[in-house]
Amino acid sequence: MVKNTLSIIVLILMIMAAVNSCKTESKARFTGAEGEVRLITLDPGHFHAALIQKIMYPQVHPDVFIYAPEGNDLDLHMDRINAFNTRSDDPTKWNSVIYRSDDFFEKMIAENKGNVMMTAGNNLKKTEYIKSALEAGLNVFADKPMAINTQTFEILKQAFEIAEKKGLLLYDIMTERFEITTILQREFSLLPEVFGVLENGTPDNPAVIKESVHHFFKYVSGAPLIRPPWFYDVEQQGEGIVDVTTHLVDLMQWGCFPEQILDYTKDVNITSARRWSTDMSKEEFAVTTGISEFPQYLMKDVSDGILRVFSNGEINYALKGVHAKIIVIWNYMSPAGADAPAGGDTHYSLMRGSKANLIIRQGGEYGTLPILFIEPVAGVDIAAFENVLNSNIAKIQAKFSGIGLEKLDKEWKVTVPQSYFTGHEAHFGEVTERFLKYLIDGKLPDWEVPNMITKYYTTTKALEIAKGSH
Repeated sequence: MVKNTLSIIVLILMIMAAVNSCKTESKARFTGAEGEVRLITLDPGHFHAALIQKIMYPQVHPDVFIYAPEGNDLDLHMDRINAFNTRSDDPTKWNSVIYRSDDFFEKMIAENKGNVMMTAGNNLKKTEYIKSALEAGLNVFADKPMAINTQTFEILKQAFEIAEKKGLLLYDIMTERFEITTILQREFSLLPEVFGVLENGTPDNPAVIKESVHHFFKYVSGAPLIRPPWFYDVEQQGEGIVDVTTHLVDLMQWGCFPEQILDYTKDVNITSARRWSTDMSKEEFAVTTGISEFPQYLMKDVSDGILRVFSNGEINYALKGVHAKIIVIWNYMSPAGADAPAGGDTHYSLMRGSKANLIIRQGGEYGTLPILFIEPVAGVDIAAFENVLNSNIAKIQAKFSGIGLEKLDKEWKVTVPQSYFTGHEAHFGEVTERFLKYLIDGKLPDWEVPNMITKYYTTTKALEIAKGSH
């Protein structure tokens, strides 16, 4: 009798464990079937939300459920989606199902109409929304930044724990990994005969430098970009040191330590960080937002009629002993004017190797497209280096047809066919296709989650240090 009772108890416990196990799993398993991904767009306040839908994907159902408050952000988003649907060249066929109300997030959770939530907009509550969406069983595809301070970083760590427990994916949109010169810089760094090994550098002479220059006034998809006024509020958008630097820190990790698992508790040592403002007049603010007066929530950052936006930042740190300098700068407008291609944004990237430096330059004399240069270090025999370079280029060409070399005075320019420069907007489609593949796999690569956590620790901790230095 006792034996039978114990057997029944064991059976009940096994059933309960199975039920609880099921509760921790994703509510959908993806096979790549047509239309099985049901997309939800949450509060699309940033134009990146629309760029995800610039193309169609067979796995993504054309019905997209949008939850947002009433306001200009949603109207601008719909204008962009409608422009994609009505363009003459390869129009999209999205059907937007919209819920407009202040209780948009609660309604999204209650209706439970999708299986992937995409968010790109106001960052004030973004991390909490991400965590709650995962708790509700949704995969999350999020624009950067997913955390804008040390407090939200802690929430983000919890979100990743929930995703793992429930078998869900949480992934941020790192478009810069798809830029061709960035890809080639990493590829050449993996050729030891050409690059040697990555130097460690010092705080005063870092082995890696990444600098990104952006402009508030620019054109996107052929039209002047109208930014929401909250974009200039660092409490809602985040400071520059935690925003665009997300991409730069990601490229530092992705390029210098490819597919290696990083541990932020051991591998990151921030030596210094600083922040400074871009000053904007009321008239300049009006041009980029369409609003003639500063909103009340911005008045804390206004003095003498000038809005001071802490959109600029610098991080000096060592990652696994490799010293790096990360810089983001926001100007109001490119010196070339608002008509400058891509708004006049520029990217500079240096990787110092024991045999050669790999340098991406853009802007000014180098033109509007980034260019990769290979520069032998001092003391290297140029003739011997040229032979090594020419013998190794075939390894690059095997992956990227048409890539070539042009010898200059003291360095080589990597020549790239125009077809590889697909542009920033196209990279959103490429990263989305990568995410869809991961959904089918049912998991991210082993290194992605710990490295996302390391990335957001670096940016948010740097902000804390920079603010403490003022």
